[in-house]
Formats: sequence, structure tokens, C-alpha cells
Amino acid sequence: MSGFRNDVQKYRAKALRKSMTEAEKRLWQHLRAHRFLGLSVRRQAPIGPYIVDFLIPVHRLVIEADGGRHADAPSDDARDAYLAARGYRVLRLWNTDILTNLPGTLDRIVAELHP
Repeated sequence: MSGFRNDVQKYRAKALRKSMTEAEKRLWQHLRAHRFLGLSVRRQAPIGPYIVDFLIPVHRLVIEADGGRHADAPSDDARDAYLAARGYRVLRLWNTDILTNLPGTLDRIVAELHP
């Protein structure tokens, strides 16, 4: 059954990569292909039952680009707790911040990598 779940997650991740939001696309242009501090960054990466927007594996940092529907969402709290229990840190960025202040957004990611 585990193999089936992995296949479903891979399919869902692939579909999400094809339907990224404008904010995710803009951020991805700066994170992809080792452009961001020479780091490997994965997009729409499966972790357990979840698919995270971006993952910097070497730092165990998850980056979520969130819109208004994520404001105080209980499902996000459960997801963050699941990820934290597995050693991941979650940085939530608002889509509007990504779209209107990309340099500041990238600075926030750098600050999170080097607390």
C-alpha cells in the first residue's frame, strides 16, 4: 500500500508543479537551478502525506507561499506540527509579499537559513 501512496503523491506533486501560482512561479525563478546561494531547492516536494511548496533539504527548511485562504488555517497548524516533528522548519510567506517585495522575501529566506 505504501507504494501506491508514493505514486499518488508523485502524481499530485507533478500536477501542482504545472499549476503553480504567480507568486510561486516568481519565487521559483530565483530558487531553481542552484541560483539561490548555490543551494539545491525542490518545488512541490512530498513529505509524508503533505506536498510542500519548496524545500531546501540540506537546511530542512520548508517554504510555503500562502494566499489569503491560509490566514489562521487550522490545517496549516497540523501540517506545521507534522513537519516540525520530523525536524523541518516552516517559513510561511504571503503571496502579496513575494509579488510586491521579492528582494525582501529573499532576504527573509536568507535570514531563516542563518538564524
